[in-house]
Amino acid sequence: MRVLVCDDEKPARDRLTRLADGLEGVDVVGEAATGREAVREAGELRPEVVLMDIRMPDMDGLEAAAYLMGSEQPPAVIFCTAYDEHALQAFRVHAVDYLLKPVNREDLSTAIARARTLNKVQLAALGRELGEESGRRQYISARTHKGIELVPVEDIRYFRADQKYVTVRYSEGEVLIDETLKNLEDEFGDMFVRIHRNALISLKYLEGMEMATGGQHQVRLRGLDERLTVSRRHVAGLRRVMQQL
Repeated sequence: MRVLVCDDEKPARDRLTRLADGLEGVDVVGEAATGREAVREAGELRPEVVLMDIRMPDMDGLEAAAYLMGSEQPPAVIFCTAYDEHALQAFRVHAVDYLLKPVNREDLSTAIARARTLNKVQLAALGRELGEESGRRQYISARTHKGIELVPVEDIRYFRADQKYVTVRYSEGEVLIDETLKNLEDEFGDMFVRIHRNALISLKYLEGMEMATGGQHQVRLRGLDERLTVSRRHVAGLRRVMQQL
C-alpha cells in the first residue's frame, strides 16, 4: 500500500516512516508537515493511506481529510494523535482508524490492514463527537490541470458566478469552483459582501465605490485593475457597510 505521512513534527514523521517502511507490502511515498501540504502531495502521489496528525498549523488534519474525501480516488485516513481515552472512544464508535502516540509497529500494521476510505458523513460525525467544530474553511479547493489547488480565503478578492461555475479571483490569478454564491455567502458572510446577484467581494480588499460611465456604480479592489459592477439594489447596502469599515 502506498502511504503518505503527515505530521508537523519531524521526529514524529521520521518515526512513522520507519515503522511503516518496515511493514510488508507498505511503501511510504511521501511526507507532509501540514494538512495543506498533505492535500497537495496526495494529489500528486496518489497514496492509498494517509497517516494524519490532527493538531497542525496552517490546516489541521480534519480539514485536510475533508478535502481528500472530495478527490476522485480518496485515500483511507488513519489519524495519529495524542487525544485522551474519551476521544479514542469517539473514533471507535465511528469506525475511524486511530493510533495513540507514540505509535507502535503492531498497532500501525493492524490499522493499515483495516484502513478504509472515510466519507463526509463519518467526518462530520467525528467532529461532533470530539466536541470540535472545525468551523468555516480556511481554503477553497479547486480542481485544475495542476491537480487540487488550495486558495487561502484571506487571499480571495471576489467570487463571481457565471452559469454553472463560480470564479475565484485571488492574488495569483483565478480558478473555477462548482459551488453556489449563496452557500459561500452563508459561510463567509462576515468577510465578503454581495454587490450583485452574481458577485461577492472581499471587505478586506475593498477600497471604494465610484460612479462609472452610464450611471453605474463600480467597486475598486486593492491589487486589481478591473472594476466590478454594483447593482442598484445593492448600492445602499454597500454604502452602509463601507461606513462601518
